[in-house]
Amino acid sequence: MRTLYTDHLLERLQFEQHGRLHQRVLRVLQQAIIEGVFPPETRLPSTRDLAKQLGVSRNTVMTAYDSLLAEGYVTSRTGSGTRVAATLPEFCLNSEKSAELPHSAQTLPPSLSSRGAALLGYATASPFQWGAFVPGAPDVTAFPHKILSKIQAKLHQQPEIDQLIYSNGGGCPHLRQALADYLRVVRSIRADADQIIITEGIHQAVDLVSRVLSDQNDPVWIEEPGYWGTRNLLRINGLDVHPVPVDEEGMIPEITARHPAPKMVFVTPSHQYPLGVHLSLSRRKHLLAMARRHRFWIIEDDYDSEFRFSGSPYPSLQGLEDDAPVLYMGTFSKTLYPALRIGYLVVPKSLQQPLRTAAAELYRGGHLIIQRAVSEFISQGHYAAHIRRMRLLYSQRRRFLLGLIQRYLGEAFMPPYNHDAGLHLVLRLPDKSDDVAIAREALSKGVSVRPLSQYYMQRQKKRGLLLGYACVNEQQIFTAFNLLRQCLINAGLCRVRPASQSDS
Repeated sequence: MRTLYTDHLLERLQFEQHGRLHQRVLRVLQQAIIEGVFPPETRLPSTRDLAKQLGVSRNTVMTAYDSLLAEGYVTSRTGSGTRVAATLPEFCLNSEKSAELPHSAQTLPPSLSSRGAALLGYATASPFQWGAFVPGAPDVTAFPHKILSKIQAKLHQQPEIDQLIYSNGGGCPHLRQALADYLRVVRSIRADADQIIITEGIHQAVDLVSRVLSDQNDPVWIEEPGYWGTRNLLRINGLDVHPVPVDEEGMIPEITARHPAPKMVFVTPSHQYPLGVHLSLSRRKHLLAMARRHRFWIIEDDYDSEFRFSGSPYPSLQGLEDDAPVLYMGTFSKTLYPALRIGYLVVPKSLQQPLRTAAAELYRGGHLIIQRAVSEFISQGHYAAHIRRMRLLYSQRRRFLLGLIQRYLGEAFMPPYNHDAGLHLVLRLPDKSDDVAIAREALSKGVSVRPLSQYYMQRQKKRGLLLGYACVNEQQIFTAFNLLRQCLINAGLCRVRPASQSDS
C-alpha cells in the first residue's frame, strides 16, 4: 500500500536526474530525513516494501539504506528494523544551509583533496556483485566450503605465533611455496617461493608496483578497452595513462608519438578483459623484445587463465623467456571466492626484496591463518579438483547462453571474438546504440549487465554488454535473458519473438 512517505519520495525522485538509481534514492531519503519528513527514531519501511512502492529493485533500496547507515542517518538493529537516528550527523544539522545547496553537494564530505575528488569522480565499482549477468562473478555456492573450513578449524586449534602477527616476509611461506609449485606446472612460471608476494587481490598488486616502479607523470600503457580498476588506480597514483588499442590478436604494442616508450605496460594476455581475446605468440615475443630494448616492465594480469574450455592453455608471458622483464599477477577471487581477498605477485629476483619491503611498509600484511589454509587446500589437491569441476560447469552455462543469443537475437549479436574461455562474454550491439541506457533499463528489471563503451577511454567506442554467466544456473540465465531481450526490443534493436520455456 502506498503511504504519504512514499508519495513524498516519488515526487522528489522526479527531480533527481543525475547519478545512478541507488544514488538518487539515497539523496531523496537523506533530504527527507534532514527536512524532518522522517522524524528522529521513525521506523523506515522495509527494503522490500519500499522497493515495491517506488518501483525499483530491492538491491537499489538496500544499497541506499546501507549508505544511510554508514553516514549516520539511520540505525539498524535486528528485530526493530531501520530507524532514523535520534541525532543526525553534524554536517547536516543546519537545515537552512542544507536547503540552499544542491542535493549532490549535500551528500559530499567536506574538504576533499583533488586526489580524493578524482578518485570519487572516476569511481565505477558496482554495488551489484552477484546474479545475472554480473561479469566475473564465480559461483561461490559451488565452492567446497566444508573442506576449507575443516582445514581452518584444525589450524585455529593451536595457531603458531607467526600466524598471529604482522607479515613482513611477503605472506605465508607455505602458500608462497604451494603457489610456486602449482604455477610452475600449470602456467610455466619460472620463479621460486621467495619471488612471490601475497597481496589482497589485483588492486593491491597494481597499487604496489605503480608506487614502487614509477614516478608521477610517467607514461604507462593499458589496453583499450581495458579494466577500469587498473586504469583508475594508475590515475590516482599520478601516472600518465595511455590506452593502446586491442584487436583480434590482443594489444597492439607499438611506440609512436601518441604512445611514447612507457615505464610499465599492463596487459591481460591470457583472456583480455573485457573483449576476451588472447595475446598472440608473435605479439608476446614482440612485447618482450620491446621491454628489453626500451627498459620497461610488463605487468601481466593472468585474468581467467584457469577457465579455458577448449584447446591448449596459452603460456604465460613471464614463463616464455628466461629472466623476462615481467611481473605476474594472479588472484583466487575467481577460482575460489572474491571475499577471500588473496592474490599474488610474482616478481623478478632483482625486485623481490624492494617490493616485499614496500608491501610490508604500505599494507602491514596479515590473514596468515587463512593463507596457510589455502596452501593446504592446494597441496592436498582440492584446488585443482575444484577448478576442473568449475571448468565443466562454466563451459556448460556459456554454451547455453550462446545458444539463446544465436537463436533469439541472431549472429549480429554474437561476441565479436568468440574465444571459448572466461566467466563472461560480450553481447555485441550496433555502434550507434546506447549501451549505457540499455544497461540502466536492464538493472531496473533486476538484470545487472555492464556497458562495453564504459571500458574505453577514447571517444571511438564499440557498443556491447558484458554478460557474466558463471554464477547463475540455466533457469536463471533463461529468465534474465528474456528480461534483457525485452530491453533490446524497447531500444528498437531486435524484433518481438518470445523465447520458449523448452530452452530453459
